[in-house]
Amino acid sequence: MKSLFKGSLFHTPSYGKMEFIEDALIEVNPNGIIEKLVRKEDSNYNQLLKEARQDGLVEELKAGQYFLPGFIDLHVHAPQWPQVGVSLDDPLNIWLDECTFPLEASYKDIEFAKTVYQDLVKTLLARGTTTVLYFATIHNEASLELAKICAHKGQRAFVGKVVMDDKNTCPDFYRDESTEIALANTEKFIKDVRQLAKNVKQGVYPVVTPRFVPSCTDEALRGLGQIAQKYDVHVQSHCSEGDWQDNFVKERFGKRDAEVLESFGLLRKKSVMAHCNFLDEVGADIFIKNHTAIGHCPLSNSYFANAVLPVKRLKERGVTIGLGTDISAGFTPSLYDNLRHAVVSSRMLEDGVDPAKSPQERGLASSRISALEAFYLATRGGGEALDIPVGTFEVGQICDLQVIDMSIDHNKLDQFNIFIKPQQILEKILYLTTPENIRKVYVQGQLVHSRD
Repeated sequence: MKSLFKGSLFHTPSYGKMEFIEDALIEVNPNGIIEKLVRKEDSNYNQLLKEARQDGLVEELKAGQYFLPGFIDLHVHAPQWPQVGVSLDDPLNIWLDECTFPLEASYKDIEFAKTVYQDLVKTLLARGTTTVLYFATIHNEASLELAKICAHKGQRAFVGKVVMDDKNTCPDFYRDESTEIALANTEKFIKDVRQLAKNVKQGVYPVVTPRFVPSCTDEALRGLGQIAQKYDVHVQSHCSEGDWQDNFVKERFGKRDAEVLESFGLLRKKSVMAHCNFLDEVGADIFIKNHTAIGHCPLSNSYFANAVLPVKRLKERGVTIGLGTDISAGFTPSLYDNLRHAVVSSRMLEDGVDPAKSPQERGLASSRISALEAFYLATRGGGEALDIPVGTFEVGQICDLQVIDMSIDHNKLDQFNIFIKPQQILEKILYLTTPENIRKVYVQGQLVHSRD
């Protein structure tokens, strides 16, 4: 049965270009796909609305409420959810060795995994995040449990069983037993998730997931590239995140991260590489050639990546970019927080941060991005990165949406009848929204979260 959503909406069909449609009608088919987008001036507007009201199939917004597309998070370490906000002042090696790896090792306990993952998925949906690209752990059973929870709660999920098999770089207590077992478990995980997905309307997808080049042997990287091609699945990893990773890969292979990942068949159309702060011109060309995307994680970059991603430069070259929280190196589950920091960090990149240098030497000219451009990264940019039709309110797109209320008492976003232009309203929403303002969330046309 078809459903209808009535209300004013914001989206960005093209990068940095907002479209506002007042009192639109969004007709959604039983599969959750947008079949019609009808404007008030269209001849069939009143008849379509009348029929939907008679059938009780219309969700109508109140004054002060707006539709936004659901957000797409391209980088979440699901097992690190208990660690959010912890140890962020420590160096990366301490953060990993003393917190992250012991925590991830504990997911051999399936009951612990269920408890954490239930809470994480619920929290992300409440923040308007309808699609997530997840790193899980090396454990097949717990990783599959994450996919099951997403399926049950209605979140679209891309889940990867992590591979880390190198005995020289991975701790004894947390690594794959062998390369052969790691590859065999990856294939089993792909088959298990695809079996689960047969009955999941919004979709759950397996992802080939080498943690990053330093954690994997050549044999594992090569084997994972072959598996990705064999099953035509998504791929995710970290690429050129910080000084340590970038230098480690250069010393081991004599070339940069992007070149290494490409040589093993891991950069594909459905590949998303997190961070990429140190991606050079050659690397950018490799990403463009292979249709590989970047998962930009602005908050976690400020803690551990040693640099700011030059989003504007890479977008102008034609690189596909979406947005990620990078839980738990990013301390918030909210993509609203991260899109704000994407804007802030781009301005710091442009203006520079060292006052001892002259303005001409201090920053990287023409680097700033706007709130509208960051909004695109969190919506349509994520859909492009994952190669799925989601992120805007266009015919043929999947209907994922948030209902944002600017008039609630706990966080009223008042324009005082001054800043009432559509772009001003959207900017206020993007900069000031909290979970209280996100009243409802729909995935594939189905209600998955409500505060009402």
